[in-house]
Amino acid sequence: MITPRFSCSQNDSSLIISVYCPSVRASDVEIHVEGPLFTLHINPYFLRLNFPHNLLDDDDDDASSATYDPSSGYLTVILSKEVKGQEFKDLDLLARLLATPTASTRQPSIEVLSTSATTERGRSAERDEILDAARNDWRLPHVPEVQIETSSQAWYGFLNMHSGYFRHVKHSENEINELGPDAETCRVDERREHRIGNEDRKFDAEHYMADYLETDVIQDLLQWDHPSLSAGRAKEIQFTDEEKLAMLNLPRKEYLATSQQTHDLYLTLATILFSYAYESRTTQHDPTPESAWTICNLTPAFSALDPPTSSAAEKESFDKFTHDRIRKALIPSYRRSLAFPLYRSFALADACWQDVAKLLSGGKRIVFRCLLEMKMILDHHEVYYVYSKIWVDDFCVWIQACASDDALAQLATCIAETDIKKGDIGWDLEGLEKMARAELEREIDSDDESIGDIG
Repeated sequence: MITPRFSCSQNDSSLIISVYCPSVRASDVEIHVEGPLFTLHINPYFLRLNFPHNLLDDDDDDASSATYDPSSGYLTVILSKEVKGQEFKDLDLLARLLATPTASTRQPSIEVLSTSATTERGRSAERDEILDAARNDWRLPHVPEVQIETSSQAWYGFLNMHSGYFRHVKHSENEINELGPDAETCRVDERREHRIGNEDRKFDAEHYMADYLETDVIQDLLQWDHPSLSAGRAKEIQFTDEEKLAMLNLPRKEYLATSQQTHDLYLTLATILFSYAYESRTTQHDPTPESAWTICNLTPAFSALDPPTSSAAEKESFDKFTHDRIRKALIPSYRRSLAFPLYRSFALADACWQDVAKLLSGGKRIVFRCLLEMKMILDHHEVYYVYSKIWVDDFCVWIQACASDDALAQLATCIAETDIKKGDIGWDLEGLEKMARAELEREIDSDDESIGDIG
């Protein structure tokens, strides 16, 4: 079945669903409404949308209707709201509408049976459940998968759901993979050790001092404003047709994350946005062939498969963000921005981190647009598209269907208030800056003496 292009709008009393399904027969349209769930089937298209509030079927309300325009190929379905004047939020976040209902609304019942007397009965019940789910809405109850380690295979990516993407990495030109062919077997602590060691080896003191003195170039980067930030938070984002199509092409997944996993996802999101902010500032929001390399190199979750992780033994609860956790999450981003890319400036890293705070405070629409831009950059690279598959695609779905604007705002506030000092980075940045200033003063004094001799 094909998921058609669609859009949703509303007025005070109705919800309007516009579906593009060209070259079909209107008489074959099947529409079903049950509470907040809307399904549409017209061969070869199938659409299931889960709205935040209840709707009325056309059998219950004469105001509901469906009309098909053969010339344009659009089917327009008008459904009455059960509660007049109720606002249906996030109608432009298509992945949220396409997501299945949350697990809390459809918990499967469990019956304990004797294995000796009721084996066939259990099998029959299982078959009935599958057939019933297929007849009703083609959806089966989801049971969280328990990963059992039966080999040395490691899991990585979004919620550690992925594996096997780096089995043949030695045959590809993946320059940012710091784990090499061991990426499929490295434990978490080994990944972190690899990352830190590689950052220490790549840090170039002379490069850092040179950029510290190149104030004109860095100042130009610092003064640039991101379009999404200059537009202001109050401005309503309107997604383009290209962005809507990208939403429909995202994978359909349901994420069952613990509070600790959710907390760590927000922190990982912040580090990904840091890489995006750096790439945007240094290219003036005009991606280059090096943009994919820059984004991947600056993201620890990509280059070393090492996202921020919290310890379950930490005393603080996972329903809030702390300055200590934020600091631990962002220091690797700072380090990588000072060790790998063309411009290596602590002031630039500070500016990028403030960009992250502003982007997060703008809400999930701005964040989703940034993620889509990253996805476009990575998807068009013949090697680094893999990081879109194991991280960005899932984040694009999760930010629409699961993320909270309130949580994003809290994270933004905590980031803006978290102070990173040069001494936290692990390299003697202040000492290097002092040496650079002293060298500059010697050059100035030498020039003055030369001028005096000529005079």
